Amino acid sequence: MAFFKNFLMKQMLKRQMKGVPEAEQDRIISLVESNPEFFENIGKEVDALKKQGRDQMAATMEVMRKHQGELQKLMQGGQK
Repeated sequence: MAFFKNFLMKQMLKRQMKGVPEAEQDRIISLVESNPEFFENIGKEVDALKKQGRDQMAATMEVMRKHQGELQKLMQGGQK
């Protein structure tokens, strides 16, 4: 069951990242796979802001700014 869930997550992420080079897509997918709880919490925060009336992009940018330091550590290979 976990394999199927991971497969669906990868496909959804790839659709969201059209136009992003494949190597960068793979890097981002790897980050999400190795830190699922962190990215799940980001998704929940974005959803909560959308329920308050913000659009997808504004909500995403607000949450990403909030977690900028943690995201930078992850992108540089560190742990949160």
